Amino acid sequence: MSKRTIPSSELIINDDGTVFHLHLKPGQIADTVILVGDPARVELIASRFDERECRAANREFITVTGRYRGKRMSVLSTGIGVGNIDISVTELDALANIDFGTRTVKECLHRLTLVRLGTSGALQPDIELGDVVFSRTSVGFDGLLNYYRGRNDVCDLDIERAFMEHTGWSDLLPKPYFVDASPELRDLFADTTTEGITIAAPGFYAPQGRWVRLQPADGDLNAKIESFRYGGRRITNFEMEGSALAGLAALMGHRAATLCTIIAQRVSRDADTDYRPYVERMIDMALDKLASVAGDD
Repeated sequence: MSKRTIPSSELIINDDGTVFHLHLKPGQIADTVILVGDPARVELIASRFDERECRAANREFITVTGRYRGKRMSVLSTGIGVGNIDISVTELDALANIDFGTRTVKECLHRLTLVRLGTSGALQPDIELGDVVFSRTSVGFDGLLNYYRGRNDVCDLDIERAFMEHTGWSDLLPKPYFVDASPELRDLFADTTTEGITIAAPGFYAPQGRWVRLQPADGDLNAKIESFRYGGRRITNFEMEGSALAGLAALMGHRAATLCTIIAQRVSRDADTDYRPYVERMIDMALDKLASVAGDD
């Protein structure tokens, strides 16, 4: 059976040989990639590198590849939202697993480690500002993974059904999906994080139950989310990207996880806008953990 040749309209390669959005060439990303939303956070992380190898920038996508304690790593900013995760993860995978010359999938697939470091709002009263939550399971309110074949193969369908029944899920909303993080990464961060189930919402306001001038369609949805229990587990926090990262990585065979610093307490309605010290503490912890893992490039 002949290999499929990927048309130029499906995977756009720029004239300089870089992939369309990220403006990176194969070989310019490390096996371990840290994903952040804020482009300014790239420099915050890269400033800790012992050496820098390359930098690429296009729109909100900024990448620096270098070494931290001898381990090669890349840090990439994705901007806000699952749509940008769809772009970032697909193009990172292409850089690792597509032969740009022949436009075919390589015979031997390369496995990446993708770790998102973000910020988040807590949905349980005992989770405090500054805590770091490891998303053992990411929940997609965005619907993105539903567009990909094999979606059910990487999702926990039992908890999905229980959640939809508990919340009386509206048929006007995208069907939620539940995807687990990499077990290896879960073990790596177990002693420095709080384990949780994290919802990735497709917006910051009504999709997370916020009411500024436009009222959410279901004003009780957050209360239903907070009271949901499954196998002794509960939903811990809101953010906006982790579900697509977990889902796409699972479908592609990569290791992925999301860690978020809590900067808002949605139950007590408290927030801290001076959260940089919390984020820096998470960054230092994550870099040290990732550098301790043997292997990769």
